Amino acid sequence: MTVEVWRTPRLSLGTGRRVSRLFVAVGALAALTLAGAGSTALAAGTSRLPPTRAFGSLARTIVAVGAENEYANVIEQIGGRYVKVSSVLDKPNTDPHTFEPSPNVAEVVSAAQLIVQNGLGYDAFMDKIESASSNADRKVITVQTLLRLPDGTPNPHLWYSPEAMPAVAAAVASDLGALDRAHAAYFTANVKAFDRSLAPWLNAIAAFKKRYAGLAVATTEPVADYMLQAIGAHNLTPFGLQADVMNGIDPSPQDISLEDNLITSHKVKVFVYNDQVVDSLTTSFRTAAQKAGIPVVGVYETMPVPGYDYQTWMLAEVDAVHKAVAGRISTERL
Repeated sequence: MTVEVWRTPRLSLGTGRRVSRLFVAVGALAALTLAGAGSTALAAGTSRLPPTRAFGSLARTIVAVGAENEYANVIEQIGGRYVKVSSVLDKPNTDPHTFEPSPNVAEVVSAAQLIVQNGLGYDAFMDKIESASSNADRKVITVQTLLRLPDGTPNPHLWYSPEAMPAVAAAVASDLGALDRAHAAYFTANVKAFDRSLAPWLNAIAAFKKRYAGLAVATTEPVADYMLQAIGAHNLTPFGLQADVMNGIDPSPQDISLEDNLITSHKVKVFVYNDQVVDSLTTSFRTAAQKAGIPVVGVYETMPVPGYDYQTWMLAEVDAVHKAVAGRISTERL
């Protein structure tokens, strides 16, 4: 039996961030009732996963949802042929912080037997949907809770932390095993394979830190801050500015001036830019970095698709920072 996966496009975006942000509208979600007509493969991780096929025998699979496509991809890798996985947030041109779910999203989430969501308010819409469709048998993994992080944790982009996904993978295997005891050993074996597959990324982190510890960088948002910390980089951008941009608040003139000075005075070697959500301010920072000859590295809040799974995405981001500092090469888009 091969894995059956499908991806849920998003229908509408919120307006919580400033109106100047550049959003791209996405198509309507396919209702679950149309599942019998065929499938759309989750456009990531195909190199590690069995091929997809039509929905001929979904009754024997576990229905799972990842609130963000990076979590869906990990569910897919652990569950393999015994899961049908969908993701809610999966477009790199969408601002996850302002996403507003459609009724079809609620239908998809309500039908799930296993859910993985981020927490820390990043995907609070999931809690509302789950509360409105209570199911005592549903397994819900909230990564914030899994990592024992308090509600006040300022950076919600947990998947960039090297500690996050191994914990998620183990929790997914445990819950899948509880839902399908006959294949618990299969899920456990997939966790071991997943952990091994992280080695290139972890090795790249260690090698970078050994050679370039203390690298001065500037950012627009704290999207990749956990990864930057892991590689030993020093983010000189005030966190207040990062948080304001993340939350759609105009940063203070003092913080803007400080960020401009970091770039124009060449106090940083790399500029890390959230390529998923842009506005006139962040674009002005990027333009200043380009003019100053400071390499720009684009990062994302959801996994770029197609072409990546979680492991190769994370490795690509570290490689991009390495190219920036070693060869002064920009990677503005993966």
